[in-house]
Amino acid sequence: MTERLAGDGSDGWGTLFEAWQARNRGEDVIILAIGDPDFGTPEPIVDAAVDALRAGDTHYAEIVGRPKLRELVAARFSAQTGRAWGPEHVMPFAGTQNALFAASLCLLEAGDEVIAFDPMYLTYDATLRAGGADLTRLALDADDGFRIDADLLAGAINPATQAVVLNTPNNPTGAVASVEELEGVAELARRHDLWVIADEVYSELVFEGTHTSMAALDGMAERTVTVSSLSKSHAMTGWRIGWAVAPPRLIGHFNDLGMAMAYGLPGFIQAAAAEALATQDTAVDEMRAIYRRRRDLAAEALAGIDGIDVLVPQAGMYLMVDVRSLPASDDGFAWDLFRSTGVSVVDAGGFGPASDGWLRLSFTESDENLVEGCRRLRDYIASLR
Repeated sequence: MTERLAGDGSDGWGTLFEAWQARNRGEDVIILAIGDPDFGTPEPIVDAAVDALRAGDTHYAEIVGRPKLRELVAARFSAQTGRAWGPEHVMPFAGTQNALFAASLCLLEAGDEVIAFDPMYLTYDATLRAGGADLTRLALDADDGFRIDADLLAGAINPATQAVVLNTPNNPTGAVASVEELEGVAELARRHDLWVIADEVYSELVFEGTHTSMAALDGMAERTVTVSSLSKSHAMTGWRIGWAVAPPRLIGHFNDLGMAMAYGLPGFIQAAAAEALATQDTAVDEMRAIYRRRRDLAAEALAGIDGIDVLVPQAGMYLMVDVRSLPASDDGFAWDLFRSTGVSVVDAGGFGPASDGWLRLSFTESDENLVEGCRRLRDYIASLR
């Protein structure tokens, strides 16, 4: 069990952890390895939490979540999908990761198989296998922009398959699945009676294209668990607040699991989340515009470098760089870059074999740090020649 909790790819955070320590020592480092917004949480959200605390909201809250927050999540998801969802379909969790973990424990058990597309977020491996399920990873084609391939999925489904995990907009690639790509997965889920666990945490940060929720497609509402949060869209990573939207029966199982785990989320955190959903759409629009500008800054700074390709994302807060043609030590290019320049990025091979030889750069740093980090990367690549 403890070995499963480590998960494949957990070493991908190595340069980040080292960079944090170096920064604490006062060293010159630039951290482009984590998707933690550099914005402060919008002030009205903070005020809502403080007001709730001062009003004495420090006691147990409903395990399944406060009605107001559940209603707001349901209303937003209804607007996004064009389908009616009520509070009975919603349960708040301590972030998307916690909601995904709950889904894996309630839907999968030893002997079951769950399928996910590579590259996938680093913690998926441990999260999906925690209850003993087997994880099958399907490598997407880097040269095709890591687009979802329903034919690849069709060839992998077998009698043990119980669920498919879908992350769109994707981390790390920034790809936004088209309706046609989603329909290909949905048709297979309906035909084989599979659950789809849809991670849509970056749905508010789309620059090009249109995000479509899997649960919006015909016949998918009753077999889809959609997990998301306010971490990225509202600069609330440290607040640990997210949710799952699912059929009411599954929400009941989540409630039972919640009794054995967190026993409900703090009321003042839920008050802050309700404020975020009710009043802060303009703040999200402003953040999205900044991320888009930073994406373009990074893409421009890395353009025209011989030997690399840049995958410009449609959404999210990361940019992928193909360094497969460049030399690297046994530790990998990301470590070589950090030791030589102080720039910390993620070796995207940690997201799965499909992205071996790629780097993931976050553009959640300031414009100045982002451009300087890209300049150091450019100079380092030039030094290799």
